[in-house]
Amino acid sequence: MGALAELAGDEKNGEGSRTFVFLNEGHTLGNALKTIIARYPEVDFCGYTIPHPTEQKLHFRIQSRRDRAVDLLKRGLEDLEALCDHTIDTFGREMDNFNTMNARVGQEST
Repeated sequence: MGALAELAGDEKNGEGSRTFVFLNEGHTLGNALKTIIARYPEVDFCGYTIPHPTEQKLHFRIQSRRDRAVDLLKRGLEDLEALCDHTIDTFGREMDNFNTMNARVGQEST
């Protein structure tokens, strides 16, 4: 599991602008989280970078004039978790349906 920290030096921009550093994470989390958070109407900017390809480090930037960046990050992570849960549930349900249909077809052909 990765760790999270705030990049130093952002205090002058207020609580709405922060760069968070995720350790042991990469493009998979960065792109998924950016896609979710960038759609929030209160977000002015959202993006991420991988500072160096040999480091397992993700810099994730959020800028908002209305809300605290840390609150938007938390909301984004919760929304991403809900999306993943929905995907897993839907996939499992469809696999069960597929297996049931194949079992019926197999019984009919015998």
